Amino acid sequence: MCADFINLTAENLAEEHLCCIIRSRKAHPGVEAKRRWLAERLKEGHVFRKLDAKATAFVEYAPLEAAWVPIVGDNYIYIYCLWVLGDYKGKGYGKALMEYCLNDAGKMGRSGVCMLGSTKQKAWLSDQSFAKKFGCETVDRMEKGYELLARSFDGTVPAFSPNAKKMKIEQEELTIYYDQQCPYTYQSIESVKQYCASNHVPVSFFLVDTLQKAKELPCVFNNWAVFYKGRFETVNLLDAAALKRILKK
Repeated sequence: MCADFINLTAENLAEEHLCCIIRSRKAHPGVEAKRRWLAERLKEGHVFRKLDAKATAFVEYAPLEAAWVPIVGDNYIYIYCLWVLGDYKGKGYGKALMEYCLNDAGKMGRSGVCMLGSTKQKAWLSDQSFAKKFGCETVDRMEKGYELLARSFDGTVPAFSPNAKKMKIEQEELTIYYDQQCPYTYQSIESVKQYCASNHVPVSFFLVDTLQKAKELPCVFNNWAVFYKGRFETVNLLDAAALKRILKK
Protein backbone atom coordinates (compact mmCIF):
# COMPACT_ATOMS: atom_id res chain seq x y z
CA MET A 1 0.00 0.00 0.00
CA CYS A 2 1.29 3.43 -0.94
CA ALA A 3 -0.49 6.27 0.82
CA ASP A 4 0.30 9.72 2.11
CA PHE A 5 -0.60 10.59 5.69
CA ILE A 6 -0.20 13.89 7.48
CA ASN A 7 -0.22 14.97 11.12
CA LEU A 8 -2.10 18.06 12.18
CA THR A 9 0.14 20.82 13.50
CA ALA A 10 -0.27 24.37 14.73
CA GLU A 11 0.69 25.48 11.23
CA ASN A 12 -1.80 23.41 9.21
CA LEU A 13 -4.69 23.01 11.67
CA ALA A 14 -6.71 25.93 10.32
CA GLU A 15 -6.68 24.61 6.76
CA GLU A 16 -6.95 20.84 7.10
CA HIS A 17 -10.27 19.03 7.37
CA LEU A 18 -10.92 16.99 10.51
CA CYS A 19 -12.14 13.75 8.90
CA CYS A 20 -15.40 13.08 10.79
CA ILE A 21 -17.22 16.03 9.23
CA ILE A 22 -15.60 17.13 5.98
CA ARG A 23 -15.41 20.88 6.06
CA SER A 24 -17.57 22.75 3.56
CA ARG A 25 -17.47 26.41 2.63
CA LYS A 26 -19.87 27.12 5.47
CA ALA A 27 -18.30 26.88 8.93
CA HIS A 28 -19.62 24.01 11.05
CA PRO A 29 -19.86 24.90 14.77
CA GLY A 30 -18.86 21.39 15.88
CA VAL A 31 -15.82 21.37 13.61
CA GLU A 32 -14.72 24.82 14.72
CA ALA A 33 -15.13 23.87 18.40
CA LYS A 34 -12.96 20.81 17.84
CA ARG A 35 -10.39 22.90 16.00
CA ARG A 36 -10.10 25.22 19.00
CA TRP A 37 -9.87 22.23 21.37
CA LEU A 38 -7.15 20.64 19.25
CA ALA A 39 -5.14 23.85 19.10
CA GLU A 40 -4.56 23.55 22.84
CA ARG A 41 -4.10 19.77 22.92
CA LEU A 42 -1.40 19.70 20.23
CA LYS A 43 0.83 21.61 22.67
CA GLU A 44 0.45 18.67 25.10
CA GLY A 45 1.59 15.94 22.73
CA HIS A 46 -1.82 15.13 21.23
CA VAL A 47 -1.51 13.48 17.80
CA PHE A 48 -4.07 13.64 15.01
CA ARG A 49 -2.83 11.68 11.98
CA LYS A 50 -4.96 11.28 8.88
CA LEU A 51 -4.96 10.20 5.28
CA ASP A 52 -4.10 13.14 3.04
CA ALA A 53 -7.48 13.04 1.30
CA LYS A 54 -11.04 14.17 1.93
CA ALA A 55 -11.79 10.98 3.82
CA THR A 56 -12.59 9.58 7.24
CA ALA A 57 -9.33 7.74 7.86
CA PHE A 58 -7.50 8.87 10.96
CA VAL A 59 -6.12 8.06 14.39
CA GLU A 60 -6.16 10.40 17.37
CA TYR A 61 -4.16 9.77 20.55
CA ALA A 62 -2.38 11.47 23.43
CA PRO A 63 -0.14 10.77 26.42
CA LEU A 64 -2.42 9.20 29.04
CA GLU A 65 -1.41 11.77 31.65
CA ALA A 66 -2.74 14.50 29.31
CA ALA A 67 -5.72 12.54 27.93
CA TRP A 68 -9.16 13.83 28.91
CA VAL A 69 -10.39 10.49 30.26
CA PRO A 70 -10.74 9.09 33.82
CA ILE A 71 -8.03 6.49 33.29
CA VAL A 72 -4.79 6.28 35.24
CA GLY A 73 -1.48 4.60 34.48
CA ASP A 74 2.18 5.35 34.12
CA ASN A 75 3.72 6.19 30.79
CA TYR A 76 0.88 5.08 28.48
CA ILE A 77 -0.62 6.44 25.26
CA TYR A 78 -4.42 6.72 25.09
CA ILE A 79 -6.15 6.18 21.73
CA TYR A 80 -9.32 8.27 21.52
CA CYS A 81 -10.34 7.34 17.99
CA LEU A 82 -9.24 5.21 15.08
CA TRP A 83 -11.69 5.28 12.19
CA VAL A 84 -11.66 4.31 8.53
CA LEU A 85 -15.03 4.60 6.81
CA GLY A 86 -16.67 4.33 3.40
CA ASP A 87 -14.67 3.56 0.28
CA TYR A 88 -11.43 3.76 2.26
CA LYS A 89 -12.13 0.62 4.28
CA GLY A 90 -10.30 -2.59 3.42
CA LYS A 91 -7.27 -0.85 1.91
CA GLY A 92 -4.88 -1.17 4.84
CA TYR A 93 -5.24 2.38 6.13
CA GLY A 94 -6.42 1.31 9.57
CA LYS A 95 -3.46 -1.05 9.90
CA ALA A 96 -1.05 1.70 8.85
CA LEU A 97 -2.53 4.14 11.38
CA MET A 98 -2.43 1.65 14.25
CA GLU A 99 1.13 0.64 13.45
CA TYR A 100 2.16 4.29 13.37
CA CYS A 101 0.65 4.82 16.84
CA LEU A 102 2.35 1.72 18.26
CA ASN A 103 5.70 2.64 16.71
CA ASP A 104 5.38 6.21 17.95
CA ALA A 105 4.69 4.95 21.49
CA GLY A 106 7.75 2.71 21.26
CA LYS A 107 9.99 5.52 20.04
CA MET A 108 8.84 7.68 22.96
CA GLY A 109 9.71 4.91 25.43
CA ARG A 110 6.10 4.50 26.47
CA SER A 111 4.85 1.46 28.39
CA GLY A 112 2.08 0.77 25.89
CA VAL A 113 -1.17 2.02 24.42
CA CYS A 114 -4.74 1.78 25.70
CA MET A 115 -8.29 2.58 24.61
CA LEU A 116 -11.89 2.38 25.80
CA GLY A 117 -13.81 -0.69 24.62
CA SER A 118 -16.73 -2.88 25.60
CA THR A 119 -17.83 -6.49 25.54
CA LYS A 120 -20.39 -5.50 22.91
CA GLN A 121 -19.18 -2.97 20.35
CA LYS A 122 -20.52 0.54 20.99
CA ALA A 123 -21.45 2.73 18.03
CA TRP A 124 -19.21 5.64 19.09
CA LEU A 125 -16.14 3.63 20.11
CA SER A 126 -13.39 2.44 17.80
CA ASP A 127 -13.46 -1.21 16.76
CA GLN A 128 -12.01 -3.21 19.67
CA SER A 129 -11.85 -6.43 17.64
CA PHE A 130 -9.48 -4.60 15.31
CA ALA A 131 -7.39 -3.39 18.27
CA LYS A 132 -7.12 -6.94 19.61
CA LYS A 133 -5.43 -7.99 16.38
CA PHE A 134 -2.55 -5.75 17.47
CA GLY A 135 -2.19 -7.30 20.89
CA CYS A 136 -4.64 -5.19 22.89
CA GLU A 137 -6.19 -7.11 25.78
CA THR A 138 -8.78 -6.35 28.47
CA VAL A 139 -7.00 -5.04 31.58
CA ASP A 140 -9.92 -3.52 33.52
CA ARG A 141 -13.71 -3.75 33.49
CA MET A 142 -16.69 -1.57 34.42
CA GLU A 143 -20.46 -1.84 34.66
CA LYS A 144 -22.53 -2.13 31.47
CA GLY A 145 -19.79 -4.10 29.76
CA TYR A 146 -17.23 -1.32 29.36
CA GLU A 147 -13.60 -2.42 29.24
CA LEU A 148 -10.17 -0.88 29.17
CA LEU A 149 -8.04 -2.44 26.43
CA ALA A 150 -4.27 -2.17 26.49
CA ARG A 151 -1.22 -3.34 24.59
CA SER A 152 1.54 -3.43 27.17
CA PHE A 153 5.19 -3.27 26.18
CA ASP A 154 6.61 -3.83 29.68
CA GLY A 155 3.99 -5.77 31.67
CA THR A 156 2.45 -2.74 33.42
CA VAL A 157 -1.21 -1.90 32.84
CA PRO A 158 -3.43 1.19 33.18
CA ALA A 159 -6.81 1.20 34.95
CA PHE A 160 -10.04 3.13 35.28
CA SER A 161 -9.77 5.69 38.06
CA PRO A 162 -11.47 4.80 41.38
CA ASN A 163 -13.91 7.69 40.91
CA ALA A 164 -14.88 6.52 37.43
CA LYS A 165 -16.01 3.20 38.87
CA LYS A 166 -18.83 4.88 40.80
CA MET A 167 -21.00 5.11 37.65
CA LYS A 168 -23.52 7.06 39.75
CA ILE A 169 -24.38 10.67 40.55
CA GLU A 170 -26.88 12.22 42.97
CA GLN A 171 -28.74 14.10 40.25
CA GLU A 172 -31.87 12.26 39.05
CA GLU A 173 -32.68 14.20 35.89
CA LEU A 174 -31.15 13.48 32.51
CA THR A 175 -27.53 14.63 32.83
CA ILE A 176 -24.89 14.80 30.12
CA TYR A 177 -21.16 15.41 30.47
CA TYR A 178 -19.33 16.39 27.30
CA ASP A 179 -16.19 17.99 25.98
CA GLN A 180 -15.55 19.59 22.61
CA GLN A 181 -13.33 16.95 21.08
CA CYS A 182 -15.95 15.31 18.85
CA PRO A 183 -17.38 17.52 16.08
CA TYR A 184 -20.70 15.65 16.30
CA THR A 185 -21.23 16.76 19.91
CA TYR A 186 -22.76 20.08 18.89
CA GLN A 187 -25.58 18.57 16.85
CA SER A 188 -26.26 15.88 19.45
CA ILE A 189 -26.64 18.52 22.16
CA GLU A 190 -29.02 20.52 19.96
CA SER A 191 -31.07 17.39 19.24
CA VAL A 192 -31.34 16.55 22.95
CA LYS A 193 -32.25 20.13 23.87
CA GLN A 194 -35.01 20.27 21.27
CA TYR A 195 -36.49 16.91 22.30
CA CYS A 196 -36.38 17.73 26.00
CA ALA A 197 -37.92 21.16 25.49
CA SER A 198 -40.74 19.72 23.36
CA ASN A 199 -41.45 16.93 25.83
CA HIS A 200 -40.88 18.86 29.09
CA VAL A 201 -37.97 16.67 30.13
CA PRO A 202 -35.53 18.29 32.60
CA VAL A 203 -31.93 18.04 31.37
CA SER A 204 -28.56 19.32 32.55
CA PHE A 205 -25.39 19.66 30.49
CA PHE A 206 -21.91 19.86 32.02
CA LEU A 207 -19.03 20.98 29.85
CA VAL A 208 -15.82 19.15 30.69
CA ASP A 209 -13.39 21.95 29.92
CA THR A 210 -10.29 21.01 31.90
CA LEU A 211 -8.08 17.98 32.23
CA GLN A 212 -8.80 17.82 35.96
CA LYS A 213 -12.56 17.67 35.40
CA ALA A 214 -12.08 14.85 32.90
CA LYS A 215 -9.84 12.84 35.21
CA GLU A 216 -12.36 13.17 38.07
CA LEU A 217 -15.49 12.11 36.16
CA PRO A 218 -17.67 9.50 37.92
CA CYS A 219 -17.95 7.23 34.88
CA VAL A 220 -16.30 6.00 31.70
CA PHE A 221 -15.80 8.80 29.18
CA ASN A 222 -14.31 9.26 25.73
CA ASN A 223 -15.87 12.69 25.08
CA TRP A 224 -19.51 12.17 26.16
CA ALA A 225 -21.39 10.47 29.03
CA VAL A 226 -25.09 10.21 29.83
CA PHE A 227 -26.78 9.67 33.23
CA TYR A 228 -30.45 9.17 33.99
CA LYS A 229 -32.05 8.65 37.40
CA GLY A 230 -28.58 8.91 38.88
CA ARG A 231 -27.14 5.98 36.93
CA PHE A 232 -24.72 5.97 34.04
CA GLU A 233 -26.30 5.00 30.71
CA THR A 234 -23.91 5.35 27.76
CA VAL A 235 -20.96 7.03 26.07
CA ASN A 236 -22.90 7.08 22.79
CA LEU A 237 -24.07 10.38 21.38
CA LEU A 238 -27.87 10.57 21.39
CA ASP A 239 -30.47 10.98 18.71
CA ALA A 240 -34.21 11.14 19.45
CA ALA A 241 -34.68 7.35 19.23
CA ALA A 242 -31.82 6.60 21.65
CA LEU A 243 -33.04 9.28 24.04
CA LYS A 244 -36.56 7.81 24.09
CA ARG A 245 -35.17 4.40 25.02
CA ILE A 246 -33.29 5.86 27.98
CA LEU A 247 -36.24 7.90 29.22
CA LYS A 248 -38.51 4.84 29.25
CA LYS A 249 -36.39 3.25 32.00
